[in-house]
Amino acid sequence: MSTGRRLKRSVVFAILCVVVVVMLFPFVFMTLTSLRSYDQYLLGSGYSLDSWQALFDTLPVVQQLVNSSIVTCSAVALILFVSTTAGYAFAKLRFPGSPLVFILILAGMMIPVQSILIPEFVNVAQAGLINQYPGAILVYAALGAPFATYLMTTYFRGVPTELVEASLMDGASYWQVFVRVMIPLAIPALVTVAVLQFIQIWGDLLIGLLFLQTPEVRTITVGLATLQSSRIIPVPMLMAGSLVSAMPAVVVYLFFQRQLITGLTMGMGK
Repeated sequence: MSTGRRLKRSVVFAILCVVVVVMLFPFVFMTLTSLRSYDQYLLGSGYSLDSWQALFDTLPVVQQLVNSSIVTCSAVALILFVSTTAGYAFAKLRFPGSPLVFILILAGMMIPVQSILIPEFVNVAQAGLINQYPGAILVYAALGAPFATYLMTTYFRGVPTELVEASLMDGASYWQVFVRVMIPLAIPALVTVAVLQFIQIWGDLLIGLLFLQTPEVRTITVGLATLQSSRIIPVPMLMAGSLVSAMPAVVVYLFFQRQLITGLTMGMGK
């Protein structure tokens, strides 16, 4: 191996090491801080599990994790259904005004979330869905569907049209082509959309804070936000709660990492 190539690899390795340190530092800080009581945190020495005990005594952590799971998984499932069917229609089916409709969907991605929260809140309140799972699920699905539809449309356009035509000639309907041909081919794209939307919705605070206000339906991120309402912010307890809140998203990403990379590099690049 030449000296220049070795030097290049050494530089790349050094840069990657710096990136790893920067990315892992918040988790190390949260872990070490969560293993201290509030007094130990102020003193900067000593370790204990008092903050973890206080977290589970103060918040219904398990119930809030269940609430987050219900809202997140339901919203992701709804987004996948809407985006796959819409993406298939835009990519392989032609209907009057389809380009205009697709442009309008893309335009929805450009609208700041903050500008539509009040109308969304009014509509959900009029439907009687405030502080109920369906209200937050529908709002999350509405916000995530445009981007997911764009990704699925891009992916389906990369599937050869001849494959669809051959299936139709064999007697399959458009729905059968969608279920038996397009969906199996779109697994990398589906995983990509699901993981990205899961991470986004799981870690969201604003929507949950507005639409899930009662303790019975609060998500874990909203529950952690309530800890900061006291005069003394229990930093070690917050770090323990942050670890609990972050772990599901991290586990989902690590578990589907290979499929996610495949979807981003292959499917979305077609």
